[in-house]
Amino acid sequence: MAALLTLAGCGAPDARSTAPATATSTVPSPASHSGSVSSRPTRAPSSTRPASPAPRPSANPRPTSPRVAPSTTAAPPVVAGHSAWVSVSVATLWRSPSSPRAVDQPALTAPAGVRGWLGAMTLADRRGLVDRADTQALLGDRVVVTAVQDSWAKVVVPDQPTPLDARGYPGWVPTRQLSATPPATATSVATVTVSTTWLRADNPGAAPSTEVSFGTRLPVLAGTGGDWVRVGLPGRGTRRLARSSVAVHAAGSAARPATGLLLVQSAQAFTGLPYLWAGRSGFGFDCSGLTSLVYRVHGVTIPRDADAQMAAGRAVSPAGRGPGDLLFYATSSGYIHHVSMDAGGGLMVQSPATGKTVETIPVSTASYAAQYAGARRFLG
Repeated sequence: MAALLTLAGCGAPDARSTAPATATSTVPSPASHSGSVSSRPTRAPSSTRPASPAPRPSANPRPTSPRVAPSTTAAPPVVAGHSAWVSVSVATLWRSPSSPRAVDQPALTAPAGVRGWLGAMTLADRRGLVDRADTQALLGDRVVVTAVQDSWAKVVVPDQPTPLDARGYPGWVPTRQLSATPPATATSVATVTVSTTWLRADNPGAAPSTEVSFGTRLPVLAGTGGDWVRVGLPGRGTRRLARSSVAVHAAGSAARPATGLLLVQSAQAFTGLPYLWAGRSGFGFDCSGLTSLVYRVHGVTIPRDADAQMAAGRAVSPAGRGPGDLLFYATSSGYIHHVSMDAGGGLMVQSPATGKTVETIPVSTASYAAQYAGARRFLG
């Protein structure tokens, strides 16, 4: 029992494959802001780099709200059957519009109050996210809207593969957190490569406006130079990012090379970051959120959840494992509920469970070794 409790945080059995839970304390339509919202189905549970700088948490300057001239044209609405783009730093995908609790209100606003949300939750509140939320999408990510209900949109996220829906990971999001207008098209993209950084006003003052996550991808606009990279936002806004916080690369290419050691270094850069159920951002990860977003930054798309990751890739024997390979853990019934990443030298890096933080520990740790179910390789 002790071993099971140790591993249960990243994917309590069947937690993401059951019917949506009904919230005991629901939140009415999120407080009025401009933007959008969405809704989600269920998800199955999931789990040294030499040359480039590892992600590091950024300083937290006080954000400001740059003055923007009022638009004379109303923004197009979010419509079922069409694409939309995440217009907040992090959009959490919920099981249903009734899933968020009162404590989750900051996560539903535009801009999203991610820091306030995480800071307000107790350990019990964090545990209570199970059966309510399943994943997250980042600023600029494309989603496909499958339904609109009042101030919520049901979406799928195409770049988060899952057996739950062939179109992408499903969930509900407030429509205020979506834009029907895509970012500008560009030949180059800026991907955030530090834990978090700040979008800044596109003017000489460059005042901080929005804290954004590792893995956020935005098109690079003309006029980029010096210490700043000008980027386009959904809705066609323009901001700046510090050049030191991003990798600028060709659209469609990887932000970082796909080698095992570099994957490990990217994952270990989050050491000490508290676990977050459904988390897939530099503000907090669950086990498979960490592995899937790190792989994405290195140009490799893998399934979102641990059980689906175990079903993909190539099987690797214990003797043949190497850095970057994913290691999986199962209950006595065979249910895959956790994933970690081989870090080499008999170690693994993981985001283990609510109440714990990203860590590197021996693969031989007894509670994990007892539930080891196999390894998969996603690199060539």
